[in-house]
Amino acid sequence: MSIDFELLEDGIAVITINRPDKRNALDGEHYEALSQAWTRVRDEEAIRVAIITGAGDKVFSAGADLKSWIGRKAALSEMWQTQRGMLLNRGLEVWKPVIAAINGHCLAGGMTLMLATDIRVTAEHASFGLSEVKRGIIAANGGTQRLIEQMPHAIAMELLLTGDAIDAATAARWGLVNKVVPAGQVMPEALAYARRIAANAPLAVQAAKELALRGRQAGLATGLRLEQFVNHILRQSEDAVEGRSAFAEKRKPGFKGQ
Repeated sequence: MSIDFELLEDGIAVITINRPDKRNALDGEHYEALSQAWTRVRDEEAIRVAIITGAGDKVFSAGADLKSWIGRKAALSEMWQTQRGMLLNRGLEVWKPVIAAINGHCLAGGMTLMLATDIRVTAEHASFGLSEVKRGIIAANGGTQRLIEQMPHAIAMELLLTGDAIDAATAARWGLVNKVVPAGQVMPEALAYARRIAANAPLAVQAAKELALRGRQAGLATGLRLEQFVNHILRQSEDAVEGRSAFAEKRKPGFKGQ
């Protein structure tokens, strides 16, 4: 039982929350291991895109292992250790694309993790919910922040305030996921997305993700100006030269991230 990390061909990293007997819930030890996995995705140049999934076919993740967290005594000083054990959904800056392969129910902290990913493929039987208010807490690690950005206001508030779940078809209707597929097709579809992304120029992909996310807070004028600066830099890259040559020669480009 662990956080499994596998680096496939084409620079695709697969992170698996492997605690099926605990509904892929996370205690302190597993949160730390997941933090290390995200840091590895961020820092290793060989990695171009990551997939996050859960073990088994029932639950993507039920989030925090509440038995190990609720009532836990912690020093007040932890409130100001804001960079300790950083996670993707807690604010770690990972500009490489992240795909969620949602193999089962996506609940509480599992859903806040999903909200921090870029592309989502889900099994037909999955459900999505932020049930924290039913337990006397809130959907932290981005639950109250990202959901309202990614869904219509009234729908997001319904999920946050009732704690009720929605099914995969409803999640797709509101644009919360990209594809709903049979359970056995979740990883193949996620890998298909990953390979298409990994075939593109890595620097351009990361720049596109960062600009899109930062632009939500920067405003249009600032975002447009940032695009100009970044494109000016990228035009000097070896990948841009390779992209032009490959297009002219009608061949597949060999991007190196340089």
